[in-house]
Amino acid sequence: MTNNITRHIPNTITCCNLFSGCIASVMAFNGNYNLAISFIIAGAVFDFFDGMLARLFKVSSSLGKELDSLADDITFGFAPSAIVFSLFKEVYYPEFLIPVANYMPYTAFLISVFSALRLGKFNIDPRQSNTFIGMPTPANALFWGSLTVGAHSFLTSDSFNALYLFILVVVMSFLLVAEIPMFSLKFKSLNWKQNKISYLFLIVCIPLLVCLRVSGFAAIILWYIMLSLLTKKRT
Repeated sequence: MTNNITRHIPNTITCCNLFSGCIASVMAFNGNYNLAISFIIAGAVFDFFDGMLARLFKVSSSLGKELDSLADDITFGFAPSAIVFSLFKEVYYPEFLIPVANYMPYTAFLISVFSALRLGKFNIDPRQSNTFIGMPTPANALFWGSLTVGAHSFLTSDSFNALYLFILVVVMSFLLVAEIPMFSLKFKSLNWKQNKISYLFLIVCIPLLVCLRVSGFAAIILWYIMLSLLTKKRT
């Protein structure tokens, strides 16, 4: 009886991730960015625990793996797309972009497409057991959520416009599938020498959060990308 219950726990947690992603998407379409990022973070927490519990209970399955990817593409792919879609409707459009203003918001869904490609590659790539190749989808989702919440007044001012937003969408989508090694924060020990990159990353994160608050998370993701590029090794 116990085994029957425990084998369903990880998939139930994964479904909570999926449920969180659906709510985040609705909040994003309604322009409630604070709740959107809150549910994305909740989804990330569920995403962390489903795999951990599957290993703990020794109930990993093919169904769990597929379900996890589907949930992740909603929470970390579709939900940030919904955030950017709504943001496109608020940003400033220069005169030369007015003819395509009604169509540009749909380019936000490039994030969903490339997130799906990223997750598909992750599932079949044996190189990504201890490190990542390309930016993880939760990092991308956190970037968009925190940037939109923390820098909303700037993003919707005349100092920023839809073209810049589109370029940012393209760059972040490319980073999801780029053949760029990115370090993982998995600690096998507390040894400085073995984990110096992770420690350096975490040390810099503290002042970024203190100084920038919510938008500090977006800065942290950029710091993560920069540090990965500076320390990348051939795979």
